[in-house]
Amino acid sequence: MVKTIIQTDKAPAAIGTYSQAVKVDNTVYISGQIPLDPATMEIVSGGIEAQITRVFDNLTAVSEAAGGNLKDVVKLNIFLTDLSNFPIVNETMAKYFSEPYPARAAIEVSALPKGSEVEMDAILALD
Repeated sequence: MVKTIIQTDKAPAAIGTYSQAVKVDNTVYISGQIPLDPATMEIVSGGIEAQITRVFDNLTAVSEAAGGNLKDVVKLNIFLTDLSNFPIVNETMAKYFSEPYPARAAIEVSALPKGSEVEMDAILALD
């Protein structure tokens, strides 16, 4: 098994002992993305919608660095500190994805890194 580490300056740098993504064969495992602006490494301002948008932008950047895009996402995990924000996730997700949609889970958690309200990770299957 050969692991290829994926890294891009267009998404936030890892803030711990992990890689932005790891590619094994045609599968890419993207680490959890929080709404950090890659230029400042700070949580974006503007509320939950801005945070969700930034997370999708970060996922897009890592997907592209791996040679794919969000159309290649087969599994998306969403972590929210308030599950009542899930309708905003759906509205925002519709701007980034079209059918057929990936498999997905949404989980409410008590806290996320850096005080974020949302985090997502993804698995891509590349052609």
